[in-house]
Amino acid sequence: MTTESPVRETVRAYYEARFTGDVPSAAALIGDDFLFRSPFITSDSPEGHLDGLDGLLGVIDRVELISELYGEGDATLVYDIHTVPAVGITQRTAEHFRLQGGRIAAITLIFDSAPWQAIMAAAGPTPA
Repeated sequence: MTTESPVRETVRAYYEARFTGDVPSAAALIGDDFLFRSPFITSDSPEGHLDGLDGLLGVIDRVELISELYGEGDATLVYDIHTVPAVGITQRTAEHFRLQGGRIAAITLIFDSAPWQAIMAAAGPTPA
């Protein structure tokens, strides 16, 4: 059984680009009619979704992929985000992707936001 598919190639390329900070490559895999939802952000543009990536990557020590499931037009990744010791969070995360025309049309990010509440409060309000 082969593990390669167009859906897997797109989703894994996005995952790798995002977690290495390659915003242009990640954005290039996102379609025109895009929707992102997470406990903190809802966005309908690649730019809005990827805007805070540098801040997140600044506190991540490593990302550990646990599971990946692929369908005809969707995928789900489950991974742990391990933050630097000063932050001290290990975040179990599920991410569901929906693809159209070979590009990512929607991402739903699912995680318990409670451990991040104090960090978000300390960071202060986000610029408008």
